[in-house]
Amino acid sequence: MRVLIALGGNAMTAPDGSATPEAQRDAVRRVAPAVADLVRSGHQVVLTHGNGPQVGNLLVKNELAAHVVPPVPLDWCGAQTQATIGALFLDALGDELGARGLPRLVAALVSRTLVDAADPAFERPSKPVGRYVARAEAEAMSAHGQTWEDRGERGWRRVVASPDPLEVLDAPAAHALLDAGFVVVCAGGGGVPRTAADVGGHRRLDGVQAVIDKDLTAAVLARDLAADVLVIATDVEHAVLGWGTPDARPLTDVTPRELRRHLAAGAFGSGSMGPKVEAVCRFVEATGRRAAITGLHRIAAALAGTAGTLIRPDTLAVPVPQPER
Repeated sequence: MRVLIALGGNAMTAPDGSATPEAQRDAVRRVAPAVADLVRSGHQVVLTHGNGPQVGNLLVKNELAAHVVPPVPLDWCGAQTQATIGALFLDALGDELGARGLPRLVAALVSRTLVDAADPAFERPSKPVGRYVARAEAEAMSAHGQTWEDRGERGWRRVVASPDPLEVLDAPAAHALLDAGFVVVCAGGGGVPRTAADVGGHRRLDGVQAVIDKDLTAAVLARDLAADVLVIATDVEHAVLGWGTPDARPLTDVTPRELRRHLAAGAFGSGSMGPKVEAVCRFVEATGRRAAITGLHRIAAALAGTAGTLIRPDTLAVPVPQPER
């Protein structure tokens, strides 16, 4: 099968959340064996990943050095972290594939995601990024065109737009690499955000200051690559109703219709499980194929239908035509 795995940001850091270079290298090394095992089983694998802690680190460097060098744009931060994390995967996955007697075919793409310049998210920046700072620091960064909000006792925090992903612009390259036998790392952090404008009859792409939800981009990428299964790999084995309460109940076999009913009732956190549930719903509704939410080391069992929250099409769902592989 062609499998797209969306790794949570926690998979890129130490268990305590630290994002030192050593912690990130070790975290990727922990992910690699499970991915290599899937390749050994005959699956084509695409990986996408979070980059929140890494972008946060770059934003701190921006803030601390703003009086010396101009801060780099947020989309540049996304591109830099895609390349850094991608390089770690090149080494870790290459080693694991080699240890299994497989070709060391791994490719990491610095990839862009198209968003709509008219998306309402640009009028109402709401996604907090980076650290809390004092008012004076926030005012200094605001002079560079950034938006900061007073968050009370904790201080000020930058907020940015989080528009919906429309298209992963570099999906054709990922498609070609998959067909050539590569494991592909693509669209990390939701992709480097771009808008498109008609200039003299030609499409021109421009970078924008935004953060795209990585799971929603994973659903778009999985759709465009004609993936058989989308797997959202997180630190729990299931999506759970009543999380943290005595009535907690893991979801196993569900449909998008059921999940949307739970979403509407507020069953999933907007900053945690909510986007993951929305992503699997979008993929299954658009393609008529399967998705899963589960822990990293349960992916193989989820593909076999024996672990995780498994999302199957609604009986009456009518999938849209999919691109040929």
